[in-house]
Amino acid sequence: MRTANVKRETLETKVEIEMNLDGTGRGKVQTGVKFLDHQLRTLSKHSLIDLDIKAEGDLSHHIIEDVAITLGETLTKALGKKKGIFRFGWAITPMDDALAVVSIDLGGRSYVTLNLNLKDSVIEDMESEDIEHFLLSFTHAANLNLHAKILYGDNNHHKAEALFKALALSLRQAVSIDPRRGEREVPSVKGTL
Repeated sequence: MRTANVKRETLETKVEIEMNLDGTGRGKVQTGVKFLDHQLRTLSKHSLIDLDIKAEGDLSHHIIEDVAITLGETLTKALGKKKGIFRFGWAITPMDDALAVVSIDLGGRSYVTLNLNLKDSVIEDMESEDIEHFLLSFTHAANLNLHAKILYGDNNHHKAEALFKALALSLRQAVSIDPRRGEREVPSVKGTL
């Protein structure tokens, strides 16, 4: 079973994440930041990755950052040697007026290109800039490539949710076992990821 549990504790935060890559999309999330909780439950539901996330801390920014770091570390641990995975994932996902595109590569190198086009400084109880910071922190901790763009939309809640749904579908594809490859080999001509 491809599962992992990671705890991160600093002077600012305490985060614990349990993950099952072969789950059903059960997301139990409690960070104290309601919009982040909503996006992480959305990520779990549409990626079919079970997530149990508990976080507390002094400031929302610190909680958001440390949840992202811990989520990336948990994904890396659950993937192990990455044998048999598809490795790449991509999605174009609507949410009412908004449309987002995400492409990822679990190739073991961190790279991020973001074009989020969020026009307001706050979405619900979360700073818009913290969405970008979450994605940057997650990408670096998971050592993956992430290219994400919100193509258009009027409502920032919808734009962010379309983005997280596209990320979820991309992750679902990338972490899935390729039946043609089986769990025998790593999807790389180098033989390692």
